[in-house]
This record gives sequence, C-alpha cells and structure tokens, in this order.
Amino acid sequence: MGGHHDELHDLRRVPPHLPGFACHLSQTLRPLLRAHRPGRQLLQIPNYVVRASLGTPAQPMLVALDTSSDTAWFPCAACTGCPSASTSASFDPSSSTTYRPLPCGSPQCAQVPNPSCPDGAASCAFNLTYGGSSVRAGLGQDILALASEKMTGNSIPPQGLLGLGRGPLSFLSQTKDLYASTFSYCLPSFKSLNFSGTLRLGPIGQPKKIKTTTLLSNARRSSLYYVSMIGIRVGRRVLDIPPSAFAFDPATGAGTIIDSGTMFTRLVAPAYAALRDEFRRRVKAAGPVTSLGGFDTCYNGAIKPPAITLMFMGMNVTLPPDNVLIHSTAGSITCLAMAAAPDNVNSVLNVIANVQQQNHRIFFDVPNARVGFARESCTAAA
Repeated sequence: MGGHHDELHDLRRVPPHLPGFACHLSQTLRPLLRAHRPGRQLLQIPNYVVRASLGTPAQPMLVALDTSSDTAWFPCAACTGCPSASTSASFDPSSSTTYRPLPCGSPQCAQVPNPSCPDGAASCAFNLTYGGSSVRAGLGQDILALASEKMTGNSIPPQGLLGLGRGPLSFLSQTKDLYASTFSYCLPSFKSLNFSGTLRLGPIGQPKKIKTTTLLSNARRSSLYYVSMIGIRVGRRVLDIPPSAFAFDPATGAGTIIDSGTMFTRLVAPAYAALRDEFRRRVKAAGPVTSLGGFDTCYNGAIKPPAITLMFMGMNVTLPPDNVLIHSTAGSITCLAMAAAPDNVNSVLNVIANVQQQNHRIFFDVPNARVGFARESCTAAA
C-alpha cells in the first residue's frame, strides 16, 4: 500500500462478551513481544479485538486494540501460564520464515523498559505489565496482517495485544509513513448482540466537521492520549470540582486520557464524588442506593439518568443514556457506569473509557495534536 488513503474497516461484536474488529490491512509490524512467563490474565481482559495473522505462512490470531499501550504482544508456543493450544491459538516463531529475534544492542531493545540479556538469550528480554498481570517477554520482528473476515462464535478471547499508543514501538508509530499517525474508530454498544462499527486509518475519509480538543504530550507516559478536561455538567448544572482534579501534570501523570482499553470511566476522587452525589440527588426517587461489584451507585429496577456532559477545552461531550448506565445480568439492578480512580499510581488520572465512548466517532490526529468526538450510530443490524 502506498500513499495516504482512507482505510475503512468493518467492526463486528461477538456475543456475549467481547466486541470484535475485522479490517483490511496488511503491514509489516516490528517488533513483537514473545511471552515466556504467565500471561493467562493478560489475555482475559474484555476489549475490542481484530482478527489477525502473524508470520509466514500466516498463523491466525485475535488481538485486542488498546490506545493506551504501545505493545504488539502475542503468546508464543512455549509460553508458560498462557491458555492451552486447544483453547487459544499461540504463535510459533520456529514455523515462521520471516520471524527474527531482536538482540540486545538493537535500536528497538533500547526502547523497551528495563531490557535485559540473560545468558544464552536469543533476543532482548524485559518484563511487560498490562491489566494487573506481568509477563517476561522477548523482543522479535515479523509480519502482521489484520484480516477482513468477520468473526463468528461465542465469547472469543483475545490472543494478543496490538497497541495504538503514541510510543516508538506502537503500531501507529511504525505505520506513520502509511497512515500519518491518524485514525478514528466508532465503538458499537456492548448491549447489542449483532452490530458493526468502523475503524478508519489515515487522514483521508475522516470527519470534516468534528469538535476537537488539544492533544497533550507527557514524556513520562508517552503512549497515552492526554486531553484538557475542564469540568463535568449534570443536566444544566456545572459541578463544583476543584481545577486541580483535572490539571495536567507530566511529573505526576495527572490529567485526563482517552483510552479504548479500559471499560468504565474512572475519575479522580473529588471529581467522582461530585458526580456521584449529584447523580444520586437527581434520581433519589428511584429508591435506596445499593452497590454492585465496583459500582457504588446502583438501584433496584430501571432508572432515568440525568444528562452527563464531559467538558473539554474546545468541546463538550454529552453522553447518551446507554453510556451512563450498566445493568446487572438479570437486568434487575441499574448502576452508574463510572467509578473513582484506583488508589494507586493512577489515583491522579481521569480515564475516559470505552463504554462512555460507544456510539461516538473518536478521532485521533497526532500530527496536529488534536482529539475529536462526534455522535455517530456505530451499532447497525448485522
């Protein structure tokens, strides 16, 4: 493929748990990561996934797409702790004629965190942490193709990870000459059993009329898409939240990011408390507040939520009701689909997650440092 052009891809959801992307794309991707230590949990994180193939001849895989990661991660045949070959595909480097290990001393090895070279190792090694799991990985190079086939079946877990972050090893960075570090997606709703959405790669074909906010850069967390969030409105009331809750601080990692790899929006403590309290005040007629799992604002039965607007510098995003609520499996309990930031290094970080992004066109224009939101019906009958 040559030049900058529009790549429009079909997204399909596989009921009941994991949505899926399927797209037309073939591109050499390097490096990839070979896992050597337990990776089972890492493969079980709900996400949007794409059918792919790796190596020559092609070995079929499913990979999760994540805008907050740079990693192209695949479980290898010798992976310890990964799902068995009978239930989940793994990559066999020895069967690929195009696979090459990347040794210590290679430019790519210098770009991974804390690289090491154990005696006798064929490739640069390092520890990879994702979704609360940690694996020992080796760095390699091969050809990755994202396929156009539609996925069928039930509850298909991802078998690897494809990072769309901004770091030097991400898919976006490695294909910048082809796609100009520009893409957009429209995520279908988790509620629908059959639907399609779209992923667009490249600057052509992106929305011409879309409200945008400035994309910020943090050298300490270079993968993340930071934006300038300035407030939250519930109904017509702008909540009384201290500006420090949204302040961008590269030194501490504080600020707000747009992330496709997190399911539910997490807000720093003062921002979430203000939103939760106003939400409860608006729906108090629904009865007593209960909790469910990690959600602390739940009600028995259906509720009508107030309009919630996320306010950014230069744009406002008002969430549709489906992006505000989550329902129990039986449908008898309804919860506010947001939570407080975890009490760890991310306690200062607001994360606008994929449930809140559904049925919006999310546009990333890295060269022009902007991110845009536009309402779009991503869900369509199959």
